[in-house]
Amino acid sequence: MQFQIVDKKLKDIKADIELIFVVDKDLKHKFIGDKEAIKFNNYKGDSVLILSEVKRAYVPFSKLDLDELRVAAAKAYNALKSLNIKSIKLASYVAECQKLSFEALAEGFLLGSYEFNKYKEKKERYTLKEIIFSTEEFAGKKVDLKAANEGFKEAEIIASATNFTKDIVNEIPEIYTPQKMAQDALNLAKNIASIKCEVYDEKFLAKENMNAFLAVNRASVHKPRLIHLTYKPKKSKKRIIFVGKGLTYDSGGLSLKPADYMLTMKSDKSGAAAALGIIKGAAELNLPFEIHAILGATENMIGGNAYKPDDVLISRSGVSIEVRNTDAEGRLVLADCLSYAQDFKPDILIDMATLTGACVVGLGEYTTGIMGNSESLKSEFKNKIKDSGELATMLDFNPYLSELIKSQIADVSNCASSRYGGAITAGMFLAKFIKDEYKDKWLHLDIAGPAYREKAWGYNQAGASGAGVRMNLYFLQALSKEN
Repeated sequence: MQFQIVDKKLKDIKADIELIFVVDKDLKHKFIGDKEAIKFNNYKGDSVLILSEVKRAYVPFSKLDLDELRVAAAKAYNALKSLNIKSIKLASYVAECQKLSFEALAEGFLLGSYEFNKYKEKKERYTLKEIIFSTEEFAGKKVDLKAANEGFKEAEIIASATNFTKDIVNEIPEIYTPQKMAQDALNLAKNIASIKCEVYDEKFLAKENMNAFLAVNRASVHKPRLIHLTYKPKKSKKRIIFVGKGLTYDSGGLSLKPADYMLTMKSDKSGAAAALGIIKGAAELNLPFEIHAILGATENMIGGNAYKPDDVLISRSGVSIEVRNTDAEGRLVLADCLSYAQDFKPDILIDMATLTGACVVGLGEYTTGIMGNSESLKSEFKNKIKDSGELATMLDFNPYLSELIKSQIADVSNCASSRYGGAITAGMFLAKFIKDEYKDKWLHLDIAGPAYREKAWGYNQAGASGAGVRMNLYFLQALSKEN
């Protein structure tokens, strides 16, 4: 899909159909025509109206807000995609920032157009290829062409990174093994010259004493992989490391999940997939940071060799872990991966994981939980991602909750003694593996809610959303503007 902006009035631009956004049900705005048709259809400005005879479509949204623009663009695309058209024309709609407004609109079209139809016999083919904007603006503002084109360019990179991540998360477990994740990472490095990739096998993990990581993999026929990608620009302001949980499938291990909870567990690789998308986007945006993506790729399966409740594992950092539940496996993988990541002396360390159902219970299915030791870093992150459209809220560590992960026989238990506060206790477990010098530089993002939903929402289709990619790319962009 291509985007362009033309310094012409809307009526003077040629396209197959004209798109008009109805803002806050305002049917008296100068862009609103077709008075008779609107009256005939009893149109109130709260639904999509397609007038095929005049080749015009009306699509509503509530206010000029960046994420409302994304949702409106996606809604427009899905309403018009089946028509025999190649191009859409529309006016400009500017929220608080010109570049970000055009970026949001383009992201909405691109994210809304995503489909994962690999396994469908009949695949729909759509002819829509071009979105043409007029410089005629909803509120009469003068449109900055340079800002608009910059917005389009960044939107294409960010949406591409997000949809790349969706493809990984949506792929089925039969196909998507730790080895497949490693190959995708190597291919990414092959296609983008500024990215390098190293893949380490189970022998390396054993040499590094990554016993918690290895334990999770023990019953799987697919061997684990530690994947380390690096993006190094010529001039770097900071070293930022992303660590992703890459459970290509999670059965729960011997603490076996019920059948209905096991469905969708292909999405347990969402954290690692997001890290891949982030480093792809960062390299294509030429961001001024040295960025590492460290992925712990494995499966959690059952068998005679499976690790067991009551086991005690000695992690890479030397912290001993009592296993009370083998379905609390992601934190075991992350414990060793976070230890490895700190060897590279990060200025900022961010891990991402579909870690706990408790986070979904607490925050709902649409919101990421932000955790860490530093209140200022959590606040900074939340503030810098507000324009991304991804929802996130801060969860505070609590000294009383730390009592719940104490163990009688080891340094820490992998599962809390109470179901309450489960997202926070999981974050506090990870904090045990962060060295003192990095405690205020570390963030934990629990993306269990938004990473994968079985129903479409906003500009997200059913399935993977690419959670974590846009928020972190927006965070990095905002960070890059600082001295």
